Amino acid sequence: MLVAAGRGVAVENYDIGPHAPHPRRVAVVGAGNVGATFAYTLVLNGLVGEIVLIDIDRERAEGEAMDISHAVPLTNPVRVWAGDYSDCAGADVVVVTAGTAQRPGETRLDLVKRNAEIFGHVIPNITQHNETGILLIATNPVDVLSYVAWKLSGFPSRRVIGSGTVLDTARFRYLLSDLLDLDARNVHAYVVGEHGDSEVPIWSLANIAGMRLNEYCRRVQCDVGDDLRAHISHQVRDAAYEVIERKGATYYAVGMALVRIVEAILRDQRTVLTVSNLVPGYYGIEDVYLSLPAVIGREGVERVVELALGDEELAALNGCAQVLHTVLAELPDQAVEAGDGAA
Repeated sequence: MLVAAGRGVAVENYDIGPHAPHPRRVAVVGAGNVGATFAYTLVLNGLVGEIVLIDIDRERAEGEAMDISHAVPLTNPVRVWAGDYSDCAGADVVVVTAGTAQRPGETRLDLVKRNAEIFGHVIPNITQHNETGILLIATNPVDVLSYVAWKLSGFPSRRVIGSGTVLDTARFRYLLSDLLDLDARNVHAYVVGEHGDSEVPIWSLANIAGMRLNEYCRRVQCDVGDDLRAHISHQVRDAAYEVIERKGATYYAVGMALVRIVEAILRDQRTVLTVSNLVPGYYGIEDVYLSLPAVIGREGVERVVELALGDEELAALNGCAQVLHTVLAELPDQAVEAGDGAA
């Protein structure tokens, strides 16, 4: 029997057979600003057939699902509903945005103990119903919580991904494109490390039209000197604080960043994105999640790309890893020892 989009409403019996395609499902745990914006953007993108919103505040999830559903006739056919953890079953990707919000003046790392405790409830409830999907973590501090989710889930690390510095990298490219009066899609540059105060913009590898930034600037007679680079780096690092101070939260750009990661997974694109992932011993860094360029496909992280970093960039990245190791060491044992966490 087929069932209409509204749960429990039976329609005409048709046998569509055992080989009927199963619609792609994405589960979103956390129906706040980021989760709802991501779900809405996912509808506009047309990637999936089912989106379920799960939140401790069931009425909030229902309201967001209703509002998004009303846009469906104007966009792409997709079923959107408010559900519970059992609806994670069959989801190709489970996106976790649940957690307490970052307050004005608060760093992402200040959030860690409160949100690690929340994850102690959220992650086991997801994995109870879904052992084969990919976990995509967006809750801050995303690098620490991606590591926590990996440990709690017992999933292979390739299937537990943080949104990482995908957004920071987009901000970096945008600011460079604005400075150089170029289409941002033609500016290639990465931010690596922590999604936070110790993040590392990789100036040495930034390039336009196949040329390193210095060479491009020499040819077009522009100047991006040390002072300007420091200013742009600070703008990238502090962007979230600036937005939060003005409007209370960030959600549009991070929602789009999450859709981009999900697209790379579902379409098996093998796209290079700076997601937060378990570092495979590069640069002397181990047993920590942070962002490095990684090839993203249907199985999650296909491989991590080792960049040829400058000495200062390498030192900064190692400093970033140390910051994250220190935070992890301060977490309660149960936050990082619950699962097998196979690499």
